Amino acid sequence: MTGPAAHDFSPWTFRSAASPAQQRRQGAHLDELRTAHPDWSLGDEVFVSEHAGVDADELTLGDRSYIATGAYLTGSVRIGADCSINPYTVVRGDVQLGDAVRVGAHTSIIGFNHSFEPGVEVFRQPLTSRGVRIGSDVWIGSHVVVLDGVSVGDHAVLAAGAVVTKDVAAGAIVGGNPARLLRWRVQPASAAPPLHDDLRRFADTARADLPAILATRATDDGFRDRAGAASSLRALCDAVELSDLLTAEPPPNGSRDEWVERIAGQQRAHTGLMTDAASLWDDPEAAYGVLSAGYALDLLGAGFRHPFLDVADDAAAVVARLDDLPWTDDPWRAGHHVDAFGTALRWSRRRGDPVAPGTAEALFGWLALRADPGTGMWGSARPDEGLRLAVNGFYRASRGTLAQFGVAPAHPEAVIDTVLRHARDDRWMRPDRRDACTVLDIAHPLWLTRQTGYRRAEVRELAGELLRHALTGWREGAGAAFRLDADDPGLQGTEMWLAIVWYLADLLEASGALGYRPRGVHRPEPAPL
Repeated sequence: MTGPAAHDFSPWTFRSAASPAQQRRQGAHLDELRTAHPDWSLGDEVFVSEHAGVDADELTLGDRSYIATGAYLTGSVRIGADCSINPYTVVRGDVQLGDAVRVGAHTSIIGFNHSFEPGVEVFRQPLTSRGVRIGSDVWIGSHVVVLDGVSVGDHAVLAAGAVVTKDVAAGAIVGGNPARLLRWRVQPASAAPPLHDDLRRFADTARADLPAILATRATDDGFRDRAGAASSLRALCDAVELSDLLTAEPPPNGSRDEWVERIAGQQRAHTGLMTDAASLWDDPEAAYGVLSAGYALDLLGAGFRHPFLDVADDAAAVVARLDDLPWTDDPWRAGHHVDAFGTALRWSRRRGDPVAPGTAEALFGWLALRADPGTGMWGSARPDEGLRLAVNGFYRASRGTLAQFGVAPAHPEAVIDTVLRHARDDRWMRPDRRDACTVLDIAHPLWLTRQTGYRRAEVRELAGELLRHALTGWREGAGAAFRLDADDPGLQGTEMWLAIVWYLADLLEASGALGYRPRGVHRPEPAPL
């Protein structure tokens, strides 16, 4: 191999200035690449410098595109026609460029990332990838960095030295670190439709589809979550919540009194639970019953008929119970039981049942004193899960306690920092991997801490991105799936996503356009005593 020639640094001169010998050498080099990589697609009149490091698993190089000396390409790289990858540019991971994209020297376009949770060296942690998508007719200056997950619209310009961490609109000129809008290369022809109109259409569609959704899930003794599933208490309670949310009425195939009897009649008199479990601290299904049945009865204008045995524990017993929960190994489960206990405490106060002195003070004192000032959470990150379980545990525990009783989190800014950090973890938050729990775990804590105003612009941007995705998940006549882009629609997913849409819209000060406000399990304000 000879040293690089002038056209290795300036490939646009190759067709007009290269000697016949140099052109034959380039043709032989391209033939070698095609032979060594039969799955690569190299178009007509392309140029690939012999001094470029092209080690891609998948490569598409469109007609008349070129890769200059010192460039380094790995991963799955798809480059359109008339594109330039200039000297010492790095393109790695899942990266797609449209046509006529000019990439300046020493630029890095990185379509993957490392997780970096504490406790394990970064190089041992898994890679994540959302990919980079760059449109057509885009000019990327020298020394630009484009990070994983970014999309760049057509006709955009990324100014030299920009660090691009967020999507760039079509026609925008951005620069700086982090990159921000400087001006427009192509002014948008018209503004996007108002968010309020999108929300109104979404809510109107949900109301119009509700009768069909409930009719297809109705059974002889209540409701099932989805086709083929068995009838369940939770599905019945979800049907009550949906009907109340969108029509302010009970489900249409039974009277209010009939639904109250079917739900309240399942409560065990000796424990107050909806299952045969001895304690809500032990059985997740028993804990769910306290929530779903309790709020469904509340929406029907009724309540539980029997007291809860668990709230008779004294303050010391409550603290011991909280200490014994698996906050380190499974903060989701720990938060789940706190959610149920806090909710049982509220229903007991509503009923006027005797509660041991100091029980509420022990519960809220423990939560305030045990929250980590650095994260605002009660659980911690795990290398295999990241912050997912800790954030979920915070949502569950705070929903049943802080939110229901109107108590502020001990460290709200730390909560926001942690939730925003978790929202960047592609293992759980890439659009095709999101489910109702992962998004609610983010939306609710951010709503609960919104009064601080801390990192408000970032919170609003995230809320807008999540909301746009949520609005695409409604399936005509069927509702929403728990995992928005994968599962079959069900009552649980439909109820949860309607609540999520409200929270995200409210973070954007637009929830009024929906014409509904959750009043059940996902109600935003404390339930009245």
